[in-house]
Amino acid sequence: MKMRKYSAATVLLLAVTLIAPMLLTACGKSVDATVDDATITTRVKTSLLNDPDVAALRIDVDTFKGVVTLSGAVKTAAERDKAIALARKIGGVTDVKSTLQIQP
Repeated sequence: MKMRKYSAATVLLLAVTLIAPMLLTACGKSVDATVDDATITTRVKTSLLNDPDVAALRIDVDTFKGVVTLSGAVKTAAERDKAIALARKIGGVTDVKSTLQIQP
């Protein structure tokens, strides 16, 4: 079996092609921004889960560049307001958007 010899430029191009997707994520977010958003999402969800007045399992939390979006269903307007207030208290949150639906 004959081994092929590749030029240094070919190997470098291949390495860059394989590594570049790991350094960048979709939507133009850096790896740091992705980690920060994931951390914010986790902290918001944890805060919701630890509050007895909020049915956190019915609320989805998404974060993009520090903006938290809450979606899902809540039983009352008070529960919705509490969920929004809890999300706003988390460090790194720049804004909170809510599409929470009241479903008694």
